[in-house]
Amino acid sequence: MAALTWWAGPCLIERLIALHIGMLFFGIGIALMARADLGLGPWAVLHDGIGRRTGLPLGTVDILLGVLVLTAWIPLRERPGPGTLLSAVVIGLATNVALDIFVRPDAMELRLAAMTAGALLIGLGTALYLSTAMGPGPRDGLMTGLHRRFGWRLAAVRTAIEVSVLVIGALLGGAIGPGTILYAVTIGPILALILRRMRATYVLSQR
Repeated sequence: MAALTWWAGPCLIERLIALHIGMLFFGIGIALMARADLGLGPWAVLHDGIGRRTGLPLGTVDILLGVLVLTAWIPLRERPGPGTLLSAVVIGLATNVALDIFVRPDAMELRLAAMTAGALLIGLGTALYLSTAMGPGPRDGLMTGLHRRFGWRLAAVRTAIEVSVLVIGALLGGAIGPGTILYAVTIGPILALILRRMRATYVLSQR
């Protein structure tokens, strides 16, 4: 992936800092949406459903499933980067720590605010993560691997994967609600907006 911002410049330390901040934001965002109790994104619904059945924390399921997904990269001939391996662990750990800190708000206004803030943090975290160009996350690599291996359209692969994990997660009792719809509708535009602003910042810094 081509460099998108100054974070993905030649300084490895800056890229690593951006990578870890992005993963922390992502994990905190998941925890906020979970504590809002108004629905989660597709993969988090699956993690939540598995967690409800096994008693494992949400972040722990994220880690274990991420490692399992990575094994599917082998026949797809995908190559992990440093960010791939780190994200498989750090996001889940950040989610667990944040879940221990945050509690479910009683007021609906606070729950809505937590849900919205969570979606925004996930978008920001994803943008920072992508900007480092240090390897896709396990789930994104599965998507691109299927696309390259079989020639299926990327959008179709992404949709099929996310719908599948959402349905399985729902059947397992994962949290579905307004937050699920909010995530599905806004994550793309949020990510695009943040990346555009980061590119603009990079261009201005070079003048």
